[in-house]
Amino acid sequence: MSAGNKSVVVIGGGPGGYEAALAAAQLGAEVTVVERSGLGGAAVLTDCVPSKALIATADFMDRFSAAKRIGVHFDGAQVPGDQGVTAHIADVNSRILDLARAQSRDIAERLESAGVEVVQGAGSLLPDGRVQIVEGVDEVDSGEEPAPHDEDCEEAQARRELEADLVLVSTGARPRVLESAKPDGERILTWQQIWDLQELPEHLVVIGSGVTGAELAHAYLGLGCEVTLISSRDRVLPGEDADAANVVEEVFRRRGMTVLNRSRAGAVRREGDGVVVTLEDGREVQGSHALLAVGSIPNTSDMGLEEAGVRLSPSGHVEVDRVSRTSAPGVYAAGDCTGVFPLASIAAMQGRIAVAHSLGDAVAPLSLGKVSSNIFTDPEIATVGVSQADVDEGRVDARAVMLPLTKNPRAKMQNLQDGFVKIFARSGSATIVGGVVVAPRASELIFPIALAVANRLNVDQFSATFTVYPSMSGSLSEAARQLHEIAD
Repeated sequence: MSAGNKSVVVIGGGPGGYEAALAAAQLGAEVTVVERSGLGGAAVLTDCVPSKALIATADFMDRFSAAKRIGVHFDGAQVPGDQGVTAHIADVNSRILDLARAQSRDIAERLESAGVEVVQGAGSLLPDGRVQIVEGVDEVDSGEEPAPHDEDCEEAQARRELEADLVLVSTGARPRVLESAKPDGERILTWQQIWDLQELPEHLVVIGSGVTGAELAHAYLGLGCEVTLISSRDRVLPGEDADAANVVEEVFRRRGMTVLNRSRAGAVRREGDGVVVTLEDGREVQGSHALLAVGSIPNTSDMGLEEAGVRLSPSGHVEVDRVSRTSAPGVYAAGDCTGVFPLASIAAMQGRIAVAHSLGDAVAPLSLGKVSSNIFTDPEIATVGVSQADVDEGRVDARAVMLPLTKNPRAKMQNLQDGFVKIFARSGSATIVGGVVVAPRASELIFPIALAVANRLNVDQFSATFTVYPSMSGSLSEAARQLHEIAD
């Protein structure tokens, strides 16, 4: 089908926005993308791409530390750990930001080749449904609330208004900060400010043990920092599979990280060349730097959304249905500003679904039960479909088999000491409905389980597929075979 003569305005150039723009252009629509900070959004410039590059650097250093465990010695030369290899964080960050900018340029080239107009500026909705664009706004999100447009600068910044058949709001989110812990960009930092560090923190105190906190705590520990991780819950990664979270926390502690569970940060202050984190129970934790990883806030204020009829949740997220529609006709939303699931892959899918639905193309509603996600700690945690909590709390009638990787021959060869695979199969039909993988590169190993969940394969179909011997995927097949025995 063709969407010729249709107009699309996308506010926000992150994964939800630029993927939607490409899909709309492919259908023949006239597309404008408005982005104030840089194409790719926070996912590319300050969040997902940079953090995973930092983690990759830490993991590279860890290979040297593990050398002696597999019989490799660096005769006549110093090696890491007590062996002299260090991370020069200014060089590391420079490389990371170069990668992020290169990815942003790649996105710009794709949009340009597709005929999409990209406007550097800020977009908002008018009450009549039109989009107002203020060009020239250049602002990189630092965790503070985006500043509203300054009327005094009206002459210096061009304004225009556009009518559109589809308006997609994809403005993302910014780091949540605490009133008692204001980031200063030097010692008290959000995850979007760490890329300016010129020296490796001596002792980094990470506040928050969710995905962002756990990943960055792992990364800086691997780079050679002393790390204290403050978790307000019983364990790190409280929203994840409990078995998986326990493995990661045990690894953290074994490698020297201090993990403070059931400890809620009350305030953070600068003191000399360091910081002091005061816990709500009165204890104090001293460090050289503090990293705030306490959630995010949607970028939905000062955009005229509610005035245009777009309903927001109490948290400020745009409310959408499974095809990304908002409560305002012709207005859709995608990505972290919706609060559906804070993943770049979900944002991109929401954006593509919005375009397909609005422009009349074939579309299937968003199905979160088939979403695979990954936490890039070491080992990684990958999940898809039904969770252990779903089974334990009776929401799904399923059985599970969990196999430790210590029994896997390939894992033994690679000296892997931690991790497991877990597969859930529905009782009776033995249809695979979910899985968890805790392993190096679990993000790759989860894909076969995701295929099985998406295509409703049963454990016999799954295990009948040949796997390479020896391989980590052999444990997936073995888990499925054991589920067959249970099903009988």
